[in-house]
Amino acid sequence: MKKKKEPKKIKKKLLDKYRLIILNELTFEERLSIRLTRLNVFVLCSVVAVFLITITYLIIAFTPLREYIPGYSSTALKKKATELNFKTDSLQRVISMNEIYYGSIKKVLKGDIEAGDLNKDSIIEAVKLEASEVDLTPIAEDSILREKVDKEDKYNLFESATTATDFVLFPPVSGTISEHYNLEEKHYAVDIVVSKDTPVKATADGIVIFAEWTASTGYVIILEHSYGLISVYKHNAELNKSQGELVKAGEVIATAGNTGELSTGPHLHFELWNDGYPINPTNFIDFK
Repeated sequence: MKKKKEPKKIKKKLLDKYRLIILNELTFEERLSIRLTRLNVFVLCSVVAVFLITITYLIIAFTPLREYIPGYSSTALKKKATELNFKTDSLQRVISMNEIYYGSIKKVLKGDIEAGDLNKDSIIEAVKLEASEVDLTPIAEDSILREKVDKEDKYNLFESATTATDFVLFPPVSGTISEHYNLEEKHYAVDIVVSKDTPVKATADGIVIFAEWTASTGYVIILEHSYGLISVYKHNAELNKSQGELVKAGEVIATAGNTGELSTGPHLHFELWNDGYPINPTNFIDFK
């Protein structure tokens, strides 16, 4: 019987009325009187608690004040981290492209690529033109124009003279050219006959990007210059510079020799490349 009366007792306790009175301590004058029940107090406290939780959530979720709460990162920091992530990705792409570019040059100079493979990557194949199919015989108008341009700007390597007025190419050695630049035979260089141990000089300011021995071309050194220019020196007897060193125009970088399986005597095999395209060195340098 006692158990059945318990729910009624609980309900009665919740609905029992109380009076909250606030008195003046000195005069005992009644200032405020509130009638309360346990149920009203519980409901009021619950509503206030839900209200405070909701307001706190809205402040944290939708205002900058959350940055002052430990564990939350600032918006500016997130933005900067995102920008740095994009920049890092771009730099990785550039580094990968440069590694592929220098790797291809290194592979060609070491002779690790067969003739058939080289043809696929050659400049003429890249633009889908076979040198054998091109008529290289100049017409009269072309000869006149070439002579005029040669007299006006023989030693200008660049399209705009204003961008490289102080950039001059110096002859690496002086001597007689035994084999000229020839696109048809894919000889993208000039061979200059010199005495053994003749100093080989840098054609312009630059940095050494390759300096090693190869079986076919002996001691080879490659310099990277400004404006996308690369110079190549092969069949050297000795190298005076190593990879990563900076050189000045006219500075001795090697001594001429007769090294490598493809060499037929003391000479310098000299190449010029501009933005990945071979160019004729005699158009810009006087080797006499």
